[in-house]
Amino acid sequence: MSKQEREPDADEGKDPDLRSSEVTEGTDRAPHRAMFRAMGYDDEDLSSPMIGVANPAADITPCNVHLDDVAEAAYEGIDETEGMPIEFGTITISDAISMGTEGMKASLISREVIADSVELVSFGERMDGLVTIGGCDKNMPGMMMASIRTDLPSVFLYGGSIMPGEHDGREITIQNVFEGVGAVADGDMSEDELDEMERQACPGAGSCGGMFTANTMASISETLGFAPLGSASPPAEHESRYEEARRAGELAVEAVQERRRPSEFLTRESFENAIALQVAVGGSTNAVLHVLALAAEAGIELDIETFNEISARTPKIADLQPGGERVMNDLHEVGGVPVVLGELLDAGLLHGDAQTVTGNTIGEELAQIDPPAIADLDVDFLETVDDPIHERGAIRILSGNLAPDGAVIKITGEDHLTHEGPVRVFEAEEGAMKYVQEGHVESGDVICIRNEGPQGGPGMREMLGVTSAVAGQGHAEDVALFTDGRFSGATRGFSIGHVAPEAFVGGPIAALEDGDTVTIDIDNTELSVDLTDEEIEARLEDHDPEPNYDSGVLAKYHSDFGSAANGAVTNPGAKWD
Repeated sequence: MSKQEREPDADEGKDPDLRSSEVTEGTDRAPHRAMFRAMGYDDEDLSSPMIGVANPAADITPCNVHLDDVAEAAYEGIDETEGMPIEFGTITISDAISMGTEGMKASLISREVIADSVELVSFGERMDGLVTIGGCDKNMPGMMMASIRTDLPSVFLYGGSIMPGEHDGREITIQNVFEGVGAVADGDMSEDELDEMERQACPGAGSCGGMFTANTMASISETLGFAPLGSASPPAEHESRYEEARRAGELAVEAVQERRRPSEFLTRESFENAIALQVAVGGSTNAVLHVLALAAEAGIELDIETFNEISARTPKIADLQPGGERVMNDLHEVGGVPVVLGELLDAGLLHGDAQTVTGNTIGEELAQIDPPAIADLDVDFLETVDDPIHERGAIRILSGNLAPDGAVIKITGEDHLTHEGPVRVFEAEEGAMKYVQEGHVESGDVICIRNEGPQGGPGMREMLGVTSAVAGQGHAEDVALFTDGRFSGATRGFSIGHVAPEAFVGGPIAALEDGDTVTIDIDNTELSVDLTDEEIEARLEDHDPEPNYDSGVLAKYHSDFGSAANGAVTNPGAKWD
């Protein structure tokens, strides 16, 4: 990328408090400066704040395929604001492409690798600030975790979501294709129609379009204060996405100059705001895991039960995919995330005094934007707090003798799901998927998939294939699934994930046997089995599983991951007192 030519100013000197002065200032740093000059940096660059642009661009997913262009716009914003932009890369994993394969075990691990790599580069190169860019699901939390660890002034920049495809006169997304697989297995859709959907669902670059994990975490980045309000919703291929990128670069330089660090604006109230937004829009269950991880990295007290507390007082007011039909672009066209935040603030459900990277509070930012009120909008997917879609927010944390440390469900349809009956236990995703595809699933079934937890998998595979196959056969609300792994942000229906403790470490889920009577009661937030503590303990007496991998990266992260109840973090310093 070309750097802007600037007139030298003899009176300018580098702020000695900038960390980058360690590699750019003084006679003994002549060799270091020589290396920079080889890349085209000049005296003015070297006297400016050094801003890293962390870019996970890759050709392995439409979520990230365009991020070089997004990064270039951010780079230009930094350069034009007289910062010294330095772009560097990191990895990504395509959740959708790895879904349903052993490769999906890499997804959550990639969150940790992204955080580690951005932390290492910014630490090793003595950077002063960061613009961190995200496309696919784990990019977002990984980038924000890195910003928290380094405590560098940082701005998060989302790559934007894909536009919906069109099939048979209606908008479709990748969710419809996954569910189409189940419909074909059940005889309700032809293979030819599925082939047509496959070719039409993803028309270009960008992250999956519904309020799945990527869009949920991008929305949360605004709410936490890491990204300017309104920056999450512009689609990937719209010019406004690149305007947001330039704005992020400019803001990063300003944040360095004003020393606006994550530790300055992240508070307990920031995280309560993030949860309120998540439950109000029906955001991904994965955000529970990631928000807990971010709070742990920041040393802010936040436990999983907080999601229940905030859901109890915050209604669901947005009807977006996977529960509804609308996508992120529909929200963008009426004002984006600030429309929802404004409704929550006016109802007293948002902490308006929470600080943001802009230097203003979130309340002040909303006042400047002045988003339209939901009551004034003529749309069918947003409702007011006074007349909501559901009286309670979309996330529930279940507990009971099967999940002493919690389990997570997102309510996308029927709000009073209950079930009691015998369970069918599977030791991994593959067995459950085969069972479903062979047409064995019937109304009222309860399916348990275990040994897919953070350590047991390792990596907590998302199992959108299984849940979509069940939904595609018409059983989204009358067949219950629960697992110590995860479900995708595109999952809908009676699907419970993150059961903790997980099976591998001897959680009660490891004691289940086919035919045990399981009770699921969403209203009373219960997930339990008709066994006494003594019976569970007796069944677990000889429980001593072997790890699935004995070398390589999966073996390493098997031993590093913590419980899903605490965000499945691997950083030993990530905790709260």
